[in-house]
Amino acid sequence: MTNSSPISSAAYEYLDTVGPEEQARLEAVRRYRLVDQPVEDAYDRIAFVAAAIFDTPIATVSLVEQDRVWLAACEGLKGVRQVGREPGLCASVIAQDDVYVINNAAVDPRTLEHPLVRGELGLRFYAAAPIRTHDGYRLGTVNVIDNRPREATRRQLRALEHLAAMVSDELELRLMVIRSAAAEQRMRETVS
Repeated sequence: MTNSSPISSAAYEYLDTVGPEEQARLEAVRRYRLVDQPVEDAYDRIAFVAAAIFDTPIATVSLVEQDRVWLAACEGLKGVRQVGREPGLCASVIAQDDVYVINNAAVDPRTLEHPLVRGELGLRFYAAAPIRTHDGYRLGTVNVIDNRPREATRRQLRALEHLAAMVSDELELRLMVIRSAAAEQRMRETVS
């Protein structure tokens, strides 16, 4: 795992304009050092399982950054690793604790003007569960997308919540590895 790049001056300017809660959330996103990294199998498998459970052509594991949504994994969208944050479905999901569902985006007032709905993708169905850290931050989503309207079952939505919890568990394991590597490095420097 490589270190994430240092925070740019533009990022500091952004942090000055957001509240302390959003600043803390963004710091939580960064502590896992997953943004701008290659896709990892664990997240790829979770996206695949989400698409299979819902029988949708697209599923992602996303992290909501300050100005973009980073796709840690993406089933069904080849070569896409990030999208803009605004207007953002994922950004709407992290504003709440519950699963977020849009059964028909073409008639839902929350999404009528959304570019993914009006554009080539023709998004109609969207369901997402927030990825919550063990200390309470909502970092992103596990979501499924279809170009046809549909209803999700309670069991499917519960499965989506479990997949988001699995991502959170994977992130905590990742953080333990990051911290262990840092402690080992400090020990080496002390011995040298």
